[in-house]
Amino acid sequence: MIAIVDYGMANLHSVERALQIAGGDTVISSDPDVIVAADKVVLPGVGAFCAAMANLNERGLTDAVRSAAAAGKPFLGICLGLQLLFDSSTELGSAEGLGICAGKVVKFYPDAPAPEGIKIPHIGWNTLHFTQPTRFFRNVDEGACVYFVHSYFPVPKDPTIISAMSHHGVEFCCAIEMGNVMAVQFHPEKSGTVGKVMLKNFVDWKP
Repeated sequence: MIAIVDYGMANLHSVERALQIAGGDTVISSDPDVIVAADKVVLPGVGAFCAAMANLNERGLTDAVRSAAAAGKPFLGICLGLQLLFDSSTELGSAEGLGICAGKVVKFYPDAPAPEGIKIPHIGWNTLHFTQPTRFFRNVDEGACVYFVHSYFPVPKDPTIISAMSHHGVEFCCAIEMGNVMAVQFHPEKSGTVGKVMLKNFVDWKP
């Protein structure tokens, strides 16, 4: 069973439908016990970092998500779900994250206007550059296009966990893989055939 964490800030049903198409047996849940007991866990997310952490804390899900990641079971973060894995974010000042991955989340061009032609939020299709072979990107070609919606991106303390980069005026980390934990800044559920391949890799992954 794949548990999709419901903390009130995600396009849950589109993520669930995409995982089901990939062959996954899914449940959307805000019950910590369900999250801990699941075979695999997906942490999706859309919105502000600090509000997401507040919702996770209020629903008693913070420890369950950390436990799921620490248990060695396949764990996938999507968009805001990637950012929440890190120690902190500069969004709306500063907010503490889950601390599963060392590092921080920063904004594109925080101190100056973006260059001409670069819009923030970064919305639309962009290419991937793989920095290492990973299970999540198996059978996905270098330069594949995926769909982004974000204004912030993670800066891992350990660059060896970065599995893919992309470019939007600057090079930025858009995917990580750290043991059983994989996470992406883009939306595989909105990324067409390429996204389907990635989610199929996650569904089929047997640790």
